[in-house]
Amino acid sequence: MDQPQPTTPRRRRLWVDLTTLAVVGVLLVGAIAAGGAALYKEYYGPGAFVTRYLELLASGRAADALQVPGVAIDRATLEDAGIEETASEALLRQAALAPLTDVDVVNEATVDGVTSVTVSYVAGSHPGKSTFDVEQDGWEGVTPNWRFARTPLAAVSLTVLGSDRFAVNGFEIDRRQVSSAGMEAAPLDALPMLVFTPGLYSITVDTAISSSPGVSILADSPLTQTPVDIQTQPTEEFLSVVQTRVEEFLTECTTQQVLQPTACPFGLEVQNRIEDLPTWTISQQPTVTVEPNGAAWEIPAAEAVAHIEVDIRSLFDGSIEHVSEDVPFRVNGTIDILADGSASIRVGSAGE
Repeated sequence: MDQPQPTTPRRRRLWVDLTTLAVVGVLLVGAIAAGGAALYKEYYGPGAFVTRYLELLASGRAADALQVPGVAIDRATLEDAGIEETASEALLRQAALAPLTDVDVVNEATVDGVTSVTVSYVAGSHPGKSTFDVEQDGWEGVTPNWRFARTPLAAVSLTVLGSDRFAVNGFEIDRRQVSSAGMEAAPLDALPMLVFTPGLYSITVDTAISSSPGVSILADSPLTQTPVDIQTQPTEEFLSVVQTRVEEFLTECTTQQVLQPTACPFGLEVQNRIEDLPTWTISQQPTVTVEPNGAAWEIPAAEAVAHIEVDIRSLFDGSIEHVSEDVPFRVNGTIDILADGSASIRVGSAGE
């Protein structure tokens, strides 16, 4: 008679097999979950949304960046943030963007449905870090949509002294063309301009009249306004023109054959009577400099010398004396830049 085979070893093997399958299943589910989480973070999460916005800026697609949900801004929001509601949008274009590289999400934190996404990057050659507020904006199938809870736009309030024309990242702008006041804009009025964040904005002036080295502003905080004041300096070409105009003015003054040439900075007073018409020459022209004066320019007082030749008859005894005399004087002036870009130079006499 056959004896029954023991079942314990078989059951133990079955238990081991089932346990192994369970562990494998758990590991598989964990791997799927981890993969799903990584996939979500890389493609569908709030950090991915911000990264796509920055990639648009990095590739120069300014128009597409403006279409990202939550970027476009209304005037009421500008006013609430302390930004002029007439801020120009001239810099929200490809031509005004600087390079943006090495974008990396470094932190995400969610509070009351708003996720703050902090990213690091290099704007131009400057490393920076910015934080953007993002909120869910419905669903697309099983994946969430996102939008900026607060626009990533910011503003610079620009005052350029000595020039109506300047360039931002090489993009040339005439202040009067983008100001809300147009041609009536006062030279000293600040010009508010919207910019993308993050972004590096280098402002330069290089005209025939004035120039300025680049002033770089890193816009890294959404909905903030940064004041920027630039004082230009006269170019050598401008100085040469002013020198020539002053010399021409003084030379023209010498054509007046009177002791006190009208509207001129030099003259001679005598107590007696002149015998004939005096003759003036400029024996020493002034060395002219030009300095900023608010939004305009001025010619600081400079030394010069005129020379007069004249015969004077004495009222006492009728004798005639020939006068050949150097007459020192000081000359200054003001310079206004006209709407057409030309300069109006007014020369005057500097008092002692």
